[in-house]
Amino acid sequence: MDKLLITGGKRLAGDVNISGAKNAALPILCAGLLTADDLILHNVPSLQDVSTMLKLLRQMGLQVTQQDGVVTLNGGDITQLEAPYDLVKTMRASILVLGPLLARFGEAKVSLPGGCAIGSRPVDQHIKGLQAMGAEITIEAGYIHAKAKKLKGTRVVTDMITVTGTENLLMAATLAEGETVLENAAREPEVTDLANLLVAMGAKIEGIGSDRLVIQGVERLHGATHTVIADRIETATFLCAVAAAGGDITLRNVRSDILDVALDKLREAGVILTSGPDWIRAQMSGRPKSVSFRTTEYPGFPTDMQAQFMALNCIASGSSRVTETIFENRFMHVQEMNRLGAAIEIDGHTAMVTGVEKLIGAPVMATDLRASASLVIAGLAAEGETLIDRIYHLDRGYDRMEVKLSGVGADIRRVK
Repeated sequence: MDKLLITGGKRLAGDVNISGAKNAALPILCAGLLTADDLILHNVPSLQDVSTMLKLLRQMGLQVTQQDGVVTLNGGDITQLEAPYDLVKTMRASILVLGPLLARFGEAKVSLPGGCAIGSRPVDQHIKGLQAMGAEITIEAGYIHAKAKKLKGTRVVTDMITVTGTENLLMAATLAEGETVLENAAREPEVTDLANLLVAMGAKIEGIGSDRLVIQGVERLHGATHTVIADRIETATFLCAVAAAGGDITLRNVRSDILDVALDKLREAGVILTSGPDWIRAQMSGRPKSVSFRTTEYPGFPTDMQAQFMALNCIASGSSRVTETIFENRFMHVQEMNRLGAAIEIDGHTAMVTGVEKLIGAPVMATDLRASASLVIAGLAAEGETLIDRIYHLDRGYDRMEVKLSGVGADIRRVK
């Protein structure tokens, strides 16, 4: 099993190209099930989760070709309407095949999902919405069985804001009969990216980017060409890395307009930021200042950046409070951070972080995707060697992170 070996204390300098967004690419790949035509997707990141999704889609009969970040999908010969447990258990986003399959073929059998251990993340809102659209759904032996001769447009109000729930119901509604209104819809940029692709495929959607989506169902969707948006979480992760390690880096192929809250917190921490249409430059010298925050849905502070900012707070001057409101198990990195010499105490959904002068390298273990990124940041700032185990979590959502960091001066390498 691969590990990462980091020798800390190196300042970062140079340029980093940011990849396409994992959380946009996964639902967009599933949109290939909605049409028999070619879907040509640019800027698709090279990630374990993307490979898993493409394996699942191939298994269903989708034709897939890949070349240099361009993925072409053709759904003209879908033969399997099932997402089996052995693939779904490794990646929760597999549930996103449910809506498209049901809308286009009137049937789907999808295993209840697995994925990261950061919380329960139930799929009841997906099921509730599809039932409101006329689907008959049963759950047997760990599988969701869904049938509907033709989905009917309706008004769906989810009990909570759910990103994958919004995406699943949005895709299903594009081929439903009549008008569907999704209230309390997620507003994340990745949802907007999916909606823009669906419009390019011939869908009729109003309210894109808001919490109320109105969809007029169409008979069929056609092919399209689309570029996946830049990964805002990868962008902010690299900005936290330079904030912790110090230096001067420029991130290319980015979208600063979808990073407002994270950029504000980085400025508060002392990072000097300048930006243009598709780049952000970050300069950092000296010790960062502590920043307190509370995670919430977009456009608030993203839960996917909580662990990385906590790594920054560990070596910052002052104390901070970090409150996690989205996932109940998202403080699993705290124990590993404390192994490096951090001073973090947990009280329910809040972590109190007292910044220390320095962290000391040690063997640590990644527990989930974003926790693994936070340990990389801590390792870059720590004295001595940090060995991070279980980095398969990192590979699920970061495209060759150690290669990109090495390119800007970090002493980091993958070891067997």
